[in-house]
Amino acid sequence: MHLRVRHRALFAIAALVALIGAALVAAQLRGSAEHGSGKVGKFSSRELETYSQGVENGGPGGEAAEALTASRQWQEARTAPGIVAPGAYGAAFAALSALPTTGGSWSDVTRVKYDADDITYRDYFSNSSGGAGKWVTGRVTGLAADADGTVYAAGADGGVWRSTTGGGNWVPIADAIPTLSSGALELDANGALWYATGEANTGGTSYVGNGVYRLTNPKTGSFTIADRVGGAELESTTINSIRFTADRAWVATLRGVYWHSRTTNAGAWTASLIPNPDFMPGGSKASDPNAPYKNIVNDLAIDPRNANHIVAAVGWRSGDTYNGFYETTNGGTTWTKVNPTGAINPKDIGNVSFAFAADGSKLYVMNQSPQLLNKLTGTVNSYLDGIYVSNSGSPSGPWSKIAESQKLANSGSALKQSVGGKGYGPGIQSWYNQFLIVDPADAKHVFAGLEEVYETTDGGSTWRTVGPYWNFYFPCWAPDAVYPESGVGNRCPLTTHPDQHSVAIGKRNGVPTVFVGNDGGVYSRPVNGTVNGNGNATDWTTLNDGTMDALQYYAVDAGKVNPANDHTPPAPAGSESVLISGGLQDNGGSILQPGPGAKMSSNFGGDGGDVLVDPNDGCNIVQEYVVLAMRVTNKCARQDTLDAFLDQSKANTRDIAPPDINARFIAPFVASDDDIDNWLAGGNSVWFQDKGFAIPGNTPTSTGWTKVKTWATPDKVTTALGYEGDTAIAAWCGPCNNAGFARGLAVGKQTASGWTWSDKALDPNVFPNRYVAGAAVDGSTIYAVLNGFSRRFTEGPGAGIGHVFRSTDGGTTWTNIDGNFPDIPANSIETLAGGGLVVGTDLGVLYRPAGATDWQRLGTNFPVTVAIDVELGPDNKLYVATHGRGIWRIDSPVAPAAAPATSTTSTTSGTATSGTTTSGTTTSDTTASGTTTSGTAPNGNHGGNGNHGENGNHGGKRK
Repeated sequence: MHLRVRHRALFAIAALVALIGAALVAAQLRGSAEHGSGKVGKFSSRELETYSQGVENGGPGGEAAEALTASRQWQEARTAPGIVAPGAYGAAFAALSALPTTGGSWSDVTRVKYDADDITYRDYFSNSSGGAGKWVTGRVTGLAADADGTVYAAGADGGVWRSTTGGGNWVPIADAIPTLSSGALELDANGALWYATGEANTGGTSYVGNGVYRLTNPKTGSFTIADRVGGAELESTTINSIRFTADRAWVATLRGVYWHSRTTNAGAWTASLIPNPDFMPGGSKASDPNAPYKNIVNDLAIDPRNANHIVAAVGWRSGDTYNGFYETTNGGTTWTKVNPTGAINPKDIGNVSFAFAADGSKLYVMNQSPQLLNKLTGTVNSYLDGIYVSNSGSPSGPWSKIAESQKLANSGSALKQSVGGKGYGPGIQSWYNQFLIVDPADAKHVFAGLEEVYETTDGGSTWRTVGPYWNFYFPCWAPDAVYPESGVGNRCPLTTHPDQHSVAIGKRNGVPTVFVGNDGGVYSRPVNGTVNGNGNATDWTTLNDGTMDALQYYAVDAGKVNPANDHTPPAPAGSESVLISGGLQDNGGSILQPGPGAKMSSNFGGDGGDVLVDPNDGCNIVQEYVVLAMRVTNKCARQDTLDAFLDQSKANTRDIAPPDINARFIAPFVASDDDIDNWLAGGNSVWFQDKGFAIPGNTPTSTGWTKVKTWATPDKVTTALGYEGDTAIAAWCGPCNNAGFARGLAVGKQTASGWTWSDKALDPNVFPNRYVAGAAVDGSTIYAVLNGFSRRFTEGPGAGIGHVFRSTDGGTTWTNIDGNFPDIPANSIETLAGGGLVVGTDLGVLYRPAGATDWQRLGTNFPVTVAIDVELGPDNKLYVATHGRGIWRIDSPVAPAAAPATSTTSTTSGTATSGTTTSGTTTSDTTASGTTTSGTAPNGNHGGNGNHGENGNHGGKRK
């Protein structure tokens, strides 16, 4: 998702260990599973799901709640009253393009196979053996396929990729345009490929685009700026879908329905349906906090029997008076809100997907329920209202319900309530991930995507879960399973990665094939495929062969290969000297071994987050799950026995999370630039520990952390940390949503007796009231970088009036050092020896040499994507985590500084020694720094809960 939150195997296995204990071994688990007992070892599947879906945040249903939280948080990093006007994106990109370029060429180090099922790393905190297979990549939000075996896939923020082999051997074909954020991908009747930019999922990590592009020769060509259709009308927004009539292309956007001629790129897009025009850019209510939610169009469907009859699904996921089905019967000249009849409730229409049968005889719809989403009491098992069919093909109906969450759960789902427990049933993320498509050869054959993939061949009378969420609850699962096995012996067949976003039907090797895109990449199977007795498909193929790098990282770090650590992965002689670790959206933590043909594996499960690596030993790693759930390993998380999958005492990873009450989804932690053993971590409080990677695992009486700073109120959360010597900077926001947004920072001083902190009032005439995304300390100078502007919904006041700030007096006064810095959100800052600065932005990496006032683009060959974390490795190379195109690196433009202090962590012991943490001083705010934007809170769930945030948690970890 978006930012997706997931407690999959991470806590499933944790629950097994916690309640079963070390006595349960792999053989016991395999034995009970093979006999179909409905239990996994001595642990019921219901209990397993309860723990796997929210043990850290309130029990059952925690994952769904966190997914919504994550969505709102990422939004908050770029929100405040107002909406981005068309043209703002183009102006920012033009300013970026005009900068001079310095340095060498970037290299993509993660364009390799990513093994999410590596048994070498299958321990207590692993997500391996779930069934999605060895090879995965990032979220795929657009798919198109033809009858000749060519497939096109669009990464969420990774651009367009082409395969001429029916999947695999992918080549990027959109890297020359100003955005890689992907909303939709479609082939028209003439074979032209249309790319609608701006990811429209209402998830957390979606970014705006700059319009629609048309490639007339997609089998051999690549997109260029000249391929943009129309002008700036669709810039700085998102696009849900693109559809075609004989002479027009139609798009469903965040700001209504538009059309354009299919035969020319010239001329502006024509607005056809704008439900609430006063809330549009330039409108009288454009500054209303709810403005971004007033013109959302989720999908379009064109009647195959009458091209002038077009149906639109309109509305915000949390409900609004304008929500509903709209139709035009005169080609878009006028639109009418439909009053649907039959089983569907016209007052409960939210996020919707449409699908016509090829002959127009049936119209199917999948509908998410705002009423369920807004339910404030009790446990909601799903936000799906249902799947319906209109057997007349009319949006007026009458509609018949052919599926709801319980019916889908009973179709062979891994999310069945009686198995998994209440709180995470089919459709719990229907506000975020949906697809719906009808087999063009059979009006009753339908594929539906939610968290899982479902199929009906009889118009909805019966369903089967052809792509279950995972295999953990099925009798065929065993802890030593390796996928794909295609049902070998009594093992489960390969399934898809969870969270479905896109679908296409074409041909692969001449066979009609359905392609699905999800948070793990692209999978395919024959349209008329085979299933096992549980209704699960036995013929999925993963198309993620490592040539498509659409991986969505939150963070990166690197450490040297240490031959003295007996768990260091093998590396070819003469290869690079570092191990590279990263935290990924919905794909755990990754570790990349050095050398030609480098192997990359997942060594932490669930979602990845922030990362910290010992520069002297790359097997000393801290990975964050989410919300400051920190895990440490001193052995690269490589397991010594398969029992480590079940028994935490045998795992080489341990839980070291601080006991915080409220942290950002991706929360910051940092080591001192001068002493790798001194760490800070930030949530509602700032925490300190000085044992480095030898910090002991959590016990009932100790976590190893000391609370050294607490923000004034529980809704304030740390957004960024910087730390060097005896000085630290901690930034916060709270509330973090657009209504009432407030932010501030404090500067800490470390002494022999502990920490003291000084809260800083920030002059709004100098320091904009926007999200502080990154921070760094360089001697007596501190830096802060600000986000805001190009989030798909809103921009903050002050976009264009400051992104990079410096203070030389401990944070009392600040200077804007933007100079020629383009109006682009900044995410991360790294200081280099001598005073050089590197900043990661939403459109790439910028560099300012020491003593200079102007910024340059750093390096060539870097994709126009989100550079979310910039870190300097021990090999004097800069590493950048992108949120859509993997990890990239380049030689640092300056000579290295002195090496950081050597870690005291043991690299041969399986567990760290116990110890106490130096005491600190806890302080609290007396006043809230900064100014608060006036306005009323948005209705429903528009503005988020104001308690969390997400983006921008990185500063320089060391020089």
